[in-house]
Amino acid sequence: MNAFTEAPRIWVTTILFAGTALAALILVPLYGVMVGYHWYQWLAFAVYGALCGFSITAGYHRLWSHRTYDAHWSLRLLYALFGAAALQNSVLIWSSDHRRHHRHVDDDGLDPYSASRGFWFSHIGWMLRQYPSGKVDFDNVKDLQRDKIVMWQHNHYIPITLVMNVGLTLLLGWATGDIVGMMLLAGVLRIVVNHHTTFFINSLAHMWGRRPYTDENSARDNGVLAFFTFGEGYHNYHHIFQTDYRNGVRWYQWDPTKWLIKTASWLGLARNLKTIPAMRVQRAMLSMQFKRAERKLQQSNHKESWRELLEKEAQQFSAALSEWKQLQSRRYENARERLLAKWETAAIRTRVKELEYSLKMQRKRLNIMIEQFHLCPSALSGS
Repeated sequence: MNAFTEAPRIWVTTILFAGTALAALILVPLYGVMVGYHWYQWLAFAVYGALCGFSITAGYHRLWSHRTYDAHWSLRLLYALFGAAALQNSVLIWSSDHRRHHRHVDDDGLDPYSASRGFWFSHIGWMLRQYPSGKVDFDNVKDLQRDKIVMWQHNHYIPITLVMNVGLTLLLGWATGDIVGMMLLAGVLRIVVNHHTTFFINSLAHMWGRRPYTDENSARDNGVLAFFTFGEGYHNYHHIFQTDYRNGVRWYQWDPTKWLIKTASWLGLARNLKTIPAMRVQRAMLSMQFKRAERKLQQSNHKESWRELLEKEAQQFSAALSEWKQLQSRRYENARERLLAKWETAAIRTRVKELEYSLKMQRKRLNIMIEQFHLCPSALSGS
């Protein structure tokens, strides 16, 4: 028996996904043509969908799965309620699956939704059958089992989902005078959109995009996916720096989840926001650029001349990293023992900034070098 295709089917999720998808494809447009929808129903669809989406990205994912920040109980309760409305299982199960995914990414036997098993499997197929890789095991979420809100949601998941999906949409429909229209838009269509935007991170974000930080796993950065997934599309960054509360680490990258968490911290609803030092990010990007340069160099007609320049850049890179590590040690020693004067601590920070800038300039030089590997280095200098 083929374990990938012949595992016992999970009929509850199969019927749920098939039923909601068919209703969204057939009933939603049919009702729109025959009866029509009002603006407030579309508003309910958008607001309700955003609350569910953020509860998955900021709550299930960045708060509970990766502990990238701490949240006030009221915010955690909001995440738990609208996360249940997203119909993606309880926080406990979702986080356990996701932590195993990060630990065993691309391992077909251990990664619950390994992308190397194909788009269909990683997108939705892994939830339709009882695959060994998807077996529930709470050994990796013992910290979450101490969270009263997480356990309350897990133990009462079905009634909470019924209240948040059926009860709330019925109430909105009754209040606005069109129960069926509200159920179709704020209920069915919203669930399907929430499902597949999340599922695209498990599938497309491991198949389509760039790998600027690491090529040791299949995760990709994709700005298009980030737009539709509340910032989750910067997946290559996330897989190498999973403890960072940001996925879009640059200021201009579309990551509304990052902005939500930051805003919550200003309001006193979030604290201990974790970030990755800029030098570590620069180091990862430069390491990938050196890899690309080495591969491109093999195609150059002036391989030996360019190799000498590339080795000089590598030596400079190594020296900068060595100095950065020494500065980090001095800074930690200062924080621990408080022996250095404030001006010396400031000097360390200034030098770290200088090193960060030098690595940025080195990345630009490497990009220029990679583009010009087909030329002789001496021709560039005019000699």
